[in-house]
Amino acid sequence: MANRLVNEKSPYLQQHKDNPVNWYPWCKEAFDKAQAEDKPVFLSIGYSTCHWCHVMAHESFEDKEIAALLDEYVCIKVDREERPDIDSVYMSVCQALTGSGGWPLTIFMTPKQKPFFAGTYFPKRSQYGHQGLADLLRQISKLWRENREMLLDTARKIILTLQREDSEESGECSRALLHQGYRLLLQAFDPDWGGFGKAPKFPSPHNLLFLMRMYESEKIPEALHMAETTLKAMADGGIFDHIGGGFSRYSTDQKWLVPHFEKMLYDNALLVLAYLEAFQLTKNPFYSHVAKRTADYMLRELAAPEGGFYCGQDADSDGVEGKYYVFTPDEIIQVLGKPDGMEFCRTYGITECGNFEGKNIPNQIGHDEREWDAEDPRLKRLYDFRKKRAHLHLDKKILLSWNTWAIIAMARAGLVLKDSRYTEAALKTQTFIREKMTDKKNRLFLRYCDGEAAGAGQLDDYAGYALALIELYRSTFGSDYLQEAVFRAKQMAGLFEDREKGGYYLTAHDSEPLIMRPKETYDGAIPSGNSVAQAVLQELADFTGETLFSAAANRQHKFMAGQADAYPSAHSFSLTAMAKALYPHKELVCTGAALPTELLSCLREHPAHNLNILFLSPENKKTLSEIAPFTISYPVSEHPVWYLCENGACHAPQRDFEKLDLALD
Repeated sequence: MANRLVNEKSPYLQQHKDNPVNWYPWCKEAFDKAQAEDKPVFLSIGYSTCHWCHVMAHESFEDKEIAALLDEYVCIKVDREERPDIDSVYMSVCQALTGSGGWPLTIFMTPKQKPFFAGTYFPKRSQYGHQGLADLLRQISKLWRENREMLLDTARKIILTLQREDSEESGECSRALLHQGYRLLLQAFDPDWGGFGKAPKFPSPHNLLFLMRMYESEKIPEALHMAETTLKAMADGGIFDHIGGGFSRYSTDQKWLVPHFEKMLYDNALLVLAYLEAFQLTKNPFYSHVAKRTADYMLRELAAPEGGFYCGQDADSDGVEGKYYVFTPDEIIQVLGKPDGMEFCRTYGITECGNFEGKNIPNQIGHDEREWDAEDPRLKRLYDFRKKRAHLHLDKKILLSWNTWAIIAMARAGLVLKDSRYTEAALKTQTFIREKMTDKKNRLFLRYCDGEAAGAGQLDDYAGYALALIELYRSTFGSDYLQEAVFRAKQMAGLFEDREKGGYYLTAHDSEPLIMRPKETYDGAIPSGNSVAQAVLQELADFTGETLFSAAANRQHKFMAGQADAYPSAHSFSLTAMAKALYPHKELVCTGAALPTELLSCLREHPAHNLNILFLSPENKKTLSEIAPFTISYPVSEHPVWYLCENGACHAPQRDFEKLDLALD
């Protein structure tokens, strides 16, 4: 008999609708029940493609003994991807209490939502020094009955700790801070296999984007070397799906061979950006090949028919982690025949002894000559074979914030790789957001699933969408995108900015109140909403010349400098946004009847972070003059005229693009 999750849209909550546990979604009814029945609340947070969430579900939440123990509690299930605000608050609790975090996230709290115990995965039984869920449930039930004051006192202390952490100080936005971030990454860098720190290793593409920005701005060869070493090692390793394209979530080992097999939209979108940047900097076609195969994976596996991109794919098939991805030599030869099969096994490290639980994760580690041919018919045959052999769960939620990174990746891939499929996917996703994830008051929804848009948009949604609109303008020069980016940035400030202490809250001022209003600043799996807001404000300050945006950008730079001061390498996207303000910058206005092809060719060749371009035509001049009032005085003729300004000084108008001193090399 299904529980109260049966009517929820979230794939994660649907996975638990048949548990014997009397689950509630996060709702007032659940807390009212806890208050009326004088019960503590058991909160479990996870997501549908989380391997250890599945393990805990099978061991405990599908178990009648555990369900009977949970009858002493009011039990709430939350999809962290649908409610990042709840996840942020209680993950802060877990990190404060245990020094670490992760999913599944397990919280015990009062009916007033005040936590007194936190952890992550618990086995059903206590073992190897790790407390089991059954013993923990009995222990906390006893304390709730016999020593509740101790639990309430713990909750009070936790709340006070979280409130003290909310006192921020501004800092100085300086090149010294960027250099400090670079040095910390250098100290953590693995010179043999790339990446930072020891296993498990995460791709962290925003770290790589920051390093490549430092190479461009400061000409530090080691910065580019770190980025290239990491990008090559990841693409050679098993974390990259050599048969189907795309990257898994992280590697469990040092050399990127054995991944945690779930694939997430945001990882792949950000990695497309990192590989495209490396291609533009080095002109090495290997990077464009990996970017293309990753973007193709996103289009083939994650793109929703109606528009937008799904969240990701599970690590497990038929309850076995990685089953979908691994092969034996016999399977390869069965599909490809003996000559091709044996050659494929040599190329991709497929052996009788295997590299993962007796089977093989295809990889090219140690191969000097890499296979680059995405059209290799062997890959297509093996791809078709494994799709028939095993099934991957697909999380069909469409999250607005993650889709903004997909828009940015696809728009840039379309421009750099000269492939209209990617540009069309970016435009289709933006249209989907405008038509399906925007309410009648022009506010954004957080998620779309099974025909329903729901959840009030949060900072990551507004900031990410504004940055995506700016990227669409950069790649298409459609003035409507820049106009909406300005609107969304102003909306973001009105809904989320903390004008007293600085920075932006995760939730809007009129959102559901929680025990605290979270404000996230460090860059985790994806850049924080505050880092993205910082980038948006600086971009719009440069595009529009408006003091409204330059003042807001300066406030955010100072706030984030204060946040990053203690450990700047954990704020790499923020440092990249600061670089835009700190290094020499140019503005280029092009007027004419049609967009010059030489401009697009130039943008394909170079990252051009130090250049903002406005294109004025007879059709868009009125719109652009409202966005960037300084353009009112620019005459528009049929043939292109170029107006270049840098560091507060403007050059004479130029009709020959080749004579412009853009210095993008």
